[in-house]
Amino acid sequence: MARRPSSPARSLARRAARPLAAALFAIAGLAGLSGCVPARILGANVAILFDSPLPVPNKVTAPYRPEARLAVLWVGHATVLVQIDDKLILTDPVFTSNVGIIVPRLVEPGLAPEDLPPIDAVLVSHMHFDHLSLGSLSLIEPKVRTLLVPQGGLVYVPNYAFESVEVPTWTTWQQGDLKVTAVPVRHSGYRYGLDRAWMDTSYTGYVVEYHGIKVYFGGDTAYQRDHFVNTRARFPGIDLALLPIAPVGPHDFMAPKHVDPAQAVQAFLDLGARRMMAIHFDTFINSTDTFGQAPRELRRVMAARGLGPDRVFLPRHGEQRILIARWAP
Repeated sequence: MARRPSSPARSLARRAARPLAAALFAIAGLAGLSGCVPARILGANVAILFDSPLPVPNKVTAPYRPEARLAVLWVGHATVLVQIDDKLILTDPVFTSNVGIIVPRLVEPGLAPEDLPPIDAVLVSHMHFDHLSLGSLSLIEPKVRTLLVPQGGLVYVPNYAFESVEVPTWTTWQQGDLKVTAVPVRHSGYRYGLDRAWMDTSYTGYVVEYHGIKVYFGGDTAYQRDHFVNTRARFPGIDLALLPIAPVGPHDFMAPKHVDPAQAVQAFLDLGARRMMAIHFDTFINSTDTFGQAPRELRRVMAARGLGPDRVFLPRHGEQRILIARWAP
């Protein structure tokens, strides 16, 4: 990841902490980081492992936009606040300073949890610590009306004050005119590694529909063309696809579960969506990628395929965009 200036004291602290960090990454191996992958990730990131997250200037404090029909705000990683008319949806909320105790944020959350408006539906794509953050759900508990998780996911969800619902693939949860359908992706749903054998349905994507607007949320997925083509067949005219573009490396390890920027763009085209917003990059230490690598690669792919920012865009942490505005009276 990106290297930042370091004081002598900080350098000493890092050297002293390396054995502990190595042990923690070894424990992370129980959650699926097999072989030498934890050591490679640690080696690529040890220089910033103990840095404070970068600040996000000028955060939005009033994210509900009455002038918007469709607006999005990237909090970071896979956390996006989606507004469709009067409905608010939050994807994979993570507001904590780290995930799984050991993985620190590189950039602070782009929205303070206390500034969240009431949320109609929280969508959790799978059970990994950087997507199902129980600490974050506790922070926003009073603001959440309903939590949606993939099939089998409720086993890891405590008894919160809000309703929690499992949504199996190709089934739809509906509240009034708001509909959320679970759609297939290619990933994994276990949380600790030891549960790998039986947590084999606990990952999903979602399509949100409200007042004729459709938003696809891919969560975390590898490239599998038929998943995206089948989703397009059932949901033609998707207005926005939220698609991950990282982690990329180590490539052989990541490819079975994650799309790289070129594959994300292909998934966007397979979905037939009008616009794509890139997510799941430059927020947590979870790969050997350098900071900014995935966005640079995405820009190269966009140029090669003739896609401008009107079709594919890279948000900044904390950036909010109105994609469909209301007509002026």
